Amino acid sequence: MQKNSEQYLLTVILLFAIAVPTAIADTNDTELAQTILEKADQIRFPRESFQVDVTINTTAPGQPEDWRKYRVLSKGNENSVVMTTEPASERGQILLLKGRDLWIFMPEVSQPVRLSLSQRLTGQVANGDLARANFAGDYNAKILRTDVIEGEKYYVLELTGVDRGVTYHKVLYWVGQSNFWPYRAEFYSLSDRLLKTARYEKFQMLHGALRPTRLVMEDALRTGEQSVLEYSGMKQRDLPDKVFTKDYLKKLD
Repeated sequence: MQKNSEQYLLTVILLFAIAVPTAIADTNDTELAQTILEKADQIRFPRESFQVDVTINTTAPGQPEDWRKYRVLSKGNENSVVMTTEPASERGQILLLKGRDLWIFMPEVSQPVRLSLSQRLTGQVANGDLARANFAGDYNAKILRTDVIEGEKYYVLELTGVDRGVTYHKVLYWVGQSNFWPYRAEFYSLSDRLLKTARYEKFQMLHGALRPTRLVMEDALRTGEQSVLEYSGMKQRDLPDKVFTKDYLKKLD
């Protein structure tokens, strides 16, 4: 009887010895993945309040090019205003983001209308692609593997949405190991269908740091359909909290 008890105790100790390091390793990997994601977010956009102009050119086989321009005001990646500046026929339309709550204000409509982040804004660009650039706040990250592309090593992160209110259910995200620069991304639906891919290109000095100034988003289902986002004129701007309220939208310029 005593021998059996000793064997049982030894088994428990061995299992504990195996499980604890594994749990610690999993925790460390999760923390590392989230840190990588946060650093890549900071490369794409600054933490402090800023303004940036975005031009979106959408092309598709057999269709005329579609050009649109927006001005984005952002504060802490949680609050954003997206103002349409071109085409002239849509000037005055404004998206307001607070957390993951999104509304659109249109001059001809008296009250703002609620939208989802995943709804299409234009071409391959969803509302959330422009209004909310906070991957770290919207997704839980884990490291899948390391890829070597043209001699450079990249973390491949799997990002899973924290809830159904995020722009995409799942994202595969390639981030440079040496500098945390975002390289490419794949965006998936709730049914794990690949929707579109993105490439981060043309790194230039914007607001005191090297950032991608060009984002190419391609439809994964329809060959040849893509939207190219060009970022320019990024600058710090004092944005009080009242800017990000529905009552203040008409005052923005």
